Amino acid sequence: MLTLGIDTSNYATSLAVFDTKAEEVVCACKRFLPVKEGALGLRQSDAVFHHTAALPEMLDELSRKSDLTQIKAVGVSKAPRPVDGSYMPCFLTGVAAAKAFSLAGGIPLIETTHQQGHMAAALFAAGGKSFFEQKTLVFHVSGGTTDLLLCENGNVLETLATSTDLYAGQAVDRVGVKLGFKFPAGEYVSALAEECTDEPKAKASVKNGCCSLSGLENQCDALMKSGSEPKYVAKFCLYCIAETALRMIKTALVNYPKAPVICAGGVMSSSVIKKYMQKRMNGILFVPPQYASDNAIGTAILAAREVGAWQTL
Repeated sequence: MLTLGIDTSNYATSLAVFDTKAEEVVCACKRFLPVKEGALGLRQSDAVFHHTAALPEMLDELSRKSDLTQIKAVGVSKAPRPVDGSYMPCFLTGVAAAKAFSLAGGIPLIETTHQQGHMAAALFAAGGKSFFEQKTLVFHVSGGTTDLLLCENGNVLETLATSTDLYAGQAVDRVGVKLGFKFPAGEYVSALAEECTDEPKAKASVKNGCCSLSGLENQCDALMKSGSEPKYVAKFCLYCIAETALRMIKTALVNYPKAPVICAGGVMSSSVIKKYMQKRMNGILFVPPQYASDNAIGTAILAAREVGAWQTL
């Protein structure tokens, strides 16, 4: 059975096809939304326009890689997170496309959220079905979240910890733009940090499991003004985020000591963050970038699970 996933986030338009029998992603495609140089994001009206323009072209691209007439269910992200009041207009474009596809084919439409899609893609990449059926800690770190999630059966049971102000991805993007990179700047900041051989002393502000990251931007600004090399500033920024994540995870593990820890979200695609955290804590799982950053893979998987086509019986 094939299922289609659609995700229209504030960063990218994403499509994916999942094969439940082969238990593999048949194909996936993604297109980042264009952002003007020096800008720190897109207006929602611009995001809606770019998604609307991209979806027909990308569906055509997908049809050349997979037989879309064989799709038996379609999943779509309808909101950023599975909480009351979570809303962004950009997701309406994906919902519209998914509803049209569903009605045209007479197949089920499964509505989920962007965060649940990230969770599902990470669980799949880390261990397939096994991680879906047990309590798991999924750390979703991106431009819109710094959330440590308790997950089970493909659902987010509870947000155990979050940021009280700036999200990790926002901090990285702001620092990256000041360093001269285009938005979103995460991959450029990480590549620059790789060039630094120094070991910055990481700082973190975590209280009762939740973090504050507003000070990180100010600290990076101070380093730049004092003449620190850009590669040092980039590495310091990522080290601070990695140390913050470690402290949040350690707090959660007090209550869930046996739960696997899986990192998801675009920020966790950074090899600098991965090396820092895995050096200091055993057992943390990171997934390949195509499963960590924005994607529609998780929504396709959740659609398959919802219609009973990919579950542990």
